[in-house]
Amino acid sequence: MLIIPAIDLKDGHCVRLKQGLMEESTVFSEDPGAMARHWVDRGGKRLHLVDLNGAFAGKPVNEGAIKSIVSAVGGDIPIQLGGGIRDLDTIERYLDSGIDYVIIGTAAVKTPGFLHEACYAFPGQIMVGLDAKDGKVAIDGWSKLTGHDVIDLAKKFEDYGVESIVYTDIGRDGMLTGVNIEATVALAQALTIPVIASGGVTNLDDVRKLCAVANEGIIGTITGRAIYEGTLDFAAAQKLADELSA
Repeated sequence: MLIIPAIDLKDGHCVRLKQGLMEESTVFSEDPGAMARHWVDRGGKRLHLVDLNGAFAGKPVNEGAIKSIVSAVGGDIPIQLGGGIRDLDTIERYLDSGIDYVIIGTAAVKTPGFLHEACYAFPGQIMVGLDAKDGKVAIDGWSKLTGHDVIDLAKKFEDYGVESIVYTDIGRDGMLTGVNIEATVALAQALTIPVIASGGVTNLDDVRKLCAVANEGIIGTITGRAIYEGTLDFAAAQKLADELSA
């Protein structure tokens, strides 16, 4: 079970949003590269980056900060990145710069043909981020709820060849209320590709609960606010996950 630190980038800084609201952001660091190095030194085995400005603008905005992270930790551990990725050129540029996995979110739902092309062009390196509330997929920075059922859509994307699904329960993200284990397990059981949980990890109990269902196909969880605000000791969480997965 991977405990994956999230580095959310806004205006070149590391921040966290509450409930996906850009105006509800807290700056945790003004040096993204140093923050990335910190999590690697604490035992991180993968990093999750989000270009928040990019997600809202529909194009990359924080490439400078992303490059500083790659230069700080690139090659040591895999890096996955999402936010504002809407065309193949952007994917190619990111992968060439040292990003290992690219996460497509809103564009996967709005233009599935693009996702299909991306999976064909970059096999094994395309992940899909599905954000859902009450089983329905949300898009555009969580501002719109679609009629798509999250499991049906995930199965379709699995057929396209996506490497894994990052699943966020947007009712819980950044709220420190615990992971929606039931919904995450239901999704993982419906798929053969791995699922990474996101949203709500608060403490070691949440890590224990996730590790208990790891054999359902859940390979990791992304954590942000909890490790920045101190409700979760990251190094202890990854150590516990390693012990429970042994």
